[in-house]
Order: sequence, then C-alpha cells, then structure tokens
Amino acid sequence: MNRKVKTTLICISTIAAMVLMPACDVEYEPEEIQKPYTYDEAYYENLRSYKQSEHSIAFVWFADYKKTTSLANRFLGLPDSVDIVSLWGGIPLPDINPLAYEEMRFVQQVKGMRLVIPTIVRIEDAVSYGDYEFYQLFQESYDTSIGTAEERQEKRNRAIEMYADYLLDMMWDNDLDGLDLDYEPEGDRLSGANMSYFVEYLGSKIGPMSDHPEKLLIIDFYGNYPPASTGPFTSYFVRQAYTQGFTDHSASRLQGYYNSAAAYCPTWKFIVTENIGDHWRTGGSPFTEADGNTLAADGERLYSLEGMARWNPTQGRKGGFGAFYCQRDYSSSPPYKYLRRGIQAQNPAVN
Repeated sequence: MNRKVKTTLICISTIAAMVLMPACDVEYEPEEIQKPYTYDEAYYENLRSYKQSEHSIAFVWFADYKKTTSLANRFLGLPDSVDIVSLWGGIPLPDINPLAYEEMRFVQQVKGMRLVIPTIVRIEDAVSYGDYEFYQLFQESYDTSIGTAEERQEKRNRAIEMYADYLLDMMWDNDLDGLDLDYEPEGDRLSGANMSYFVEYLGSKIGPMSDHPEKLLIIDFYGNYPPASTGPFTSYFVRQAYTQGFTDHSASRLQGYYNSAAAYCPTWKFIVTENIGDHWRTGGSPFTEADGNTLAADGERLYSLEGMARWNPTQGRKGGFGAFYCQRDYSSSPPYKYLRRGIQAQNPAVN
C-alpha cells in the first residue's frame, strides 16, 4: 500500500487538517526561532521571472505549518526556487493561523510560488461527504430501482459535477492556484469513465484546455494510473515514485513509470517525487543513473531525490521532480540540503 498519508480537505471555511507520518527516532525540528532572509525587489522580480520561464519545476507537499518556532515549519523557510506547493497541512486561515496565512500569501505573491489544494478524489468518502447532496446523488445513481439507465447516468454526471464545483469553489474562495487530485481510488467508483468525466469537467474550468490555463489541474498518483482521456486537460501528472517495497532506486525504474503514461502524457507534464518524510536523513535511497553512475557531482553517493532531479525520460525533458513531506529535509545541514541540491542539479536557479 502507498505510504503517503491520506487526508481529505473537508470544508472550505475551516480546513486546517494536519497529517501524520511515521515517527522519527530523533528530533528533527530545531527549537530556536530563526529569522528568514530578506532581499530587495530586484531579486524578487528575477525570481518571479524564473518561475514564469519554461523549465523543469520543483514540486513539494508541505505540512506542519501550525508550528511556528522554526523555519522548518514555515512557508518562508522553503527554498525560494520551489515552484509549486501542495498544501498538505490544509489551507491556513487568517483568523486561525495568521502567521502561516501571511507567509503563504508572501511566497505566493512575492516569490511566485503556486499553491494548490490536495485532496483524495473519492466521491464515496462517507465520513467526509456523507451529508453532501453530491454524495447522496451519486449513490442514488447506482440504485437500479430508481429511473432509467439514462436518467441514472444523468444523475451520476450531475453528482460528479457538483463534487468538482465543490473543489473549485474551495480554490476560488481561497485565492489559490489550482487543484492537486490525489488519484488513489481503492474501490471508489470515481475511477474509469467517471474519473474521465470528472477531469473533463474540471478541465473545462481550469487547466490547459480552459479559459484559465494559469490555474493548475494536477493529478498525482501511485499504483493506479489515471485514464488516458485525462491527458489533454491536465497541467501535470505527478508520479509518487517513492522508494517503498525496494531499497535502491534507478533511472530505469523511473523510465518504466513514464513509459506507462507516455501515450497521453508528454514528458514536460511528468513529475517524479520521493517521500522525504521517510528518507530525510539521506535524501532518498541509493540511486543508479541510466549509464550506471552512482555518484553525485561532488563525488558523494547519489541518492534518489537528486537522482530524480537529474533524470529525464529518453523521450525528452521531464516536467520536474519533488518531495512529499518536504519540511523534514530542513533538518539537514544546511537546511533543505537535498531539495536544494536537486533544484540546482535539475535546473540551476535563483536560490
């Protein structure tokens, strides 16, 4: 089973859910309060220009920002060259977490980071959605004692549209930059043709086929690949390429992941990510490149986060690389050592 911790954003006005990771056996969070670096406007203009340029991006899932004693848990502690932040700790609200809210807006508006809402896309999640009309409507659409097959299909489509609008409203109401759909159905019927309809509907509102291409429509996934029909509507496909179930990672494994999506996913939409929540001490697992190389540029052992940053499919430039639970890399020396090395290895940038 994928070890990425599951969470669902439950309501627009009170989302502040935190997720749990397997406990570390040492303390990774510095106790002292630290001050973030500040720069002049010319620096930030250059940074925003870089974010808008064509390049392979850095993508992170970020959490734990209810804590404020360390830059490890603050938006201002993130490396400036991070492009997309998936808000795995929920949406900070100004009346509940004013510091996180203020810093979130700063990295969005001044540093040009794009902020997306992650959610496990399961319309049949009774705990989260049982009281919503779209949940009830979707269940009724499978009751063969009600209406004709055509009527049930119309009801099903309407329920899917309502669920999509629910997520879109969350994005628009909170002035965020897109959606990160975590596609791990595990029995939920929002898969197959239903998932295709869901993404096509969302894709008419945001993403590359809509009037709002600046708003991101991202699908991240692990074992279940999204339907091929989602390809044109999606801004990025993020493969959870985590080291789990094996001990050494490789370019050939990443190539296999991409080949499974190549028919509908151009290379520049494909992002590979490591679970740094589990591998923060080393920056991943031992990594072997396509030519057999196992060393980083400085002669040290190459590990998977940097290996993913250095890797490209044989078919062309990838969309980017990234890290789940990235804030744990802050405990490295220097802070965010492995994420920063990856950013520089992939695409030498501002910071």
